[in-house]
Amino acid sequence: MSKQTYRVCFCFRRKFKLAVAEAPAEIKIMFDSYSENGMMTVDHLHRFLIEVQGQDKATVEEAQAIIDNLKHLIFHRKGLNLESFFSYLFGDFNTPLSSSPEVHHDMTAPLSHYFIYTGHNSYLTGNQLSSDCSDVPIINALQRGVRVIELDMWPNSTKDSVDILHGRTLTTPVELIKCLRSIKDHAFSVSEYPVVITLEDHLTPDLQAKVAEMVTQTFGDMLFSPGSECLEEFPSPESLKKRVIISTKPPKEYLETKSIKEKEDDSKKANDSAEEGAWGNEVPELKAELEADDKKDPDVEENNQDEEDLHDDHKSQQNAAPEYKHLIAIHAGKQKGGLKDWLRVDPNKVRRLSLSEQELEKAVITHGTDIVRFTQRNILRVYPKGTRFDSSNYNPLIGWMHGAQMVAFNMQGYGRSLWLMHGMFKANGGCGYVKKPDFLLKINPNNEVFNPKAKLPVKKNLRVTVYMGDGWYYDFPHTHFDAFSPPDFYTRVGIAGVPADSVMKKTKAIEDNWIPSWNEEFEFPLTVPELALLRIEVHEYDMSEKDDFGGQTCLPVSELRTGIRAVPLYSRKGEKYKSVRLLMRFEFV
Repeated sequence: MSKQTYRVCFCFRRKFKLAVAEAPAEIKIMFDSYSENGMMTVDHLHRFLIEVQGQDKATVEEAQAIIDNLKHLIFHRKGLNLESFFSYLFGDFNTPLSSSPEVHHDMTAPLSHYFIYTGHNSYLTGNQLSSDCSDVPIINALQRGVRVIELDMWPNSTKDSVDILHGRTLTTPVELIKCLRSIKDHAFSVSEYPVVITLEDHLTPDLQAKVAEMVTQTFGDMLFSPGSECLEEFPSPESLKKRVIISTKPPKEYLETKSIKEKEDDSKKANDSAEEGAWGNEVPELKAELEADDKKDPDVEENNQDEEDLHDDHKSQQNAAPEYKHLIAIHAGKQKGGLKDWLRVDPNKVRRLSLSEQELEKAVITHGTDIVRFTQRNILRVYPKGTRFDSSNYNPLIGWMHGAQMVAFNMQGYGRSLWLMHGMFKANGGCGYVKKPDFLLKINPNNEVFNPKAKLPVKKNLRVTVYMGDGWYYDFPHTHFDAFSPPDFYTRVGIAGVPADSVMKKTKAIEDNWIPSWNEEFEFPLTVPELALLRIEVHEYDMSEKDDFGGQTCLPVSELRTGIRAVPLYSRKGEKYKSVRLLMRFEFV
């Protein structure tokens, strides 16, 4: 067995044996149960796939294919020995989600019946005050499966064309036409389902006409035009494949922008509000947030509205370019009045409403079921509060549990909240549309809808076993975690979901080992498993400093494959590590 040396001081070195990955004791026992004389035949493996892995439809041919893929590790093709069986379990094809993901939800329902992968200020490369604007973040978002792109339109410096930038800040602009062309080129690179472009309009009527020309010429037949001023019901994702949809509020007059110097002081605040640590703050607990908001006056509006959410100006409607108005397929805006008016359901037309995260937190206190009812036909977009200068994000579950389709996130705001977003949209083949659970869409005989505050019984229990991990030695420098010894890894595992289900637990730390073996079991009772996400993080314990980040993933519980699985881990930015993975078991009991 090889050794690894760490320098402790100028004249002293410590040597550590490098462990070799081997099957945990429970895996050895399981192999013995499904083998004979140290050999797991194709029939043994077929039975293992059905009884342990929960693959009820597994065939003998599939079992044989697994053996064939491991033939470089075995001397004959009759079956698997312990080493090759362990290699299969810890291999690339034994993933916790389907290794060949396909769209499997019903895609023929109205758009309002889906959670939609949504970006906020999609053009920003960094913070909200001074970063560059570019089409690159838009391309990156589309390649990850994001289906809603937000663009803020402002007149350029000569007022004869249109730029995209975060208004009244120090962000540098990018041309609208460049963004539109990039959307066209990359819109359907990973998903054929529709892309929605939400526009924030700060333009004069002549520039609105120019936007209409750019959009029409760029997208051509890809552009969805409903042909009527307002839709009675949203079309389905299936009917809108490879189509681009424009959503904004009806046009208003352009208002001269204020000097960006007013925001210079705010740029200093951005640094102060940045998320701490290598992986960001813990996701806020919904229960604590809602209890805090319960003490506030829910009718008090915050001064934190997106431009698109201001009340319509009748005069601006008359001045607006007609060709621009005809582009709008999904109309946005708030009805005049208060929250109750905003959430009023019109049986003859559908629309989109935008609320900030703080507005939503206040609204759910007194109007939770009204929001659920509104989102059964209409679209609700939730966006980050205006003080998130650092492009951080919020807990998306507060939107999803109330039926909000467009929970808009800063895709450059890396951290735990964004990991939840990544996890949710791994579902349904990663197409960017996830069908909402039936309970959010139903109205019972008493004309009641789902009440997110109701105390619900446990539907099922998820049992998670964390066996071991491997791969850090190959993906990180040997002093990355600790300059004087191998790392001391521990795993955090838990649930993000409705408040009753949300919890985090952790294993013990295994000292001085690149291949930690924990063999710990956890159980999670779930009242709303349809919205639950399994959170997994690995950290390296540091006695004197903040623990180091060792990888993460987030998985939709509704799509977990039961059995023993190799779980690949991802970086803070959501990029998959080449080698790092955990061996885990998932059981519903």
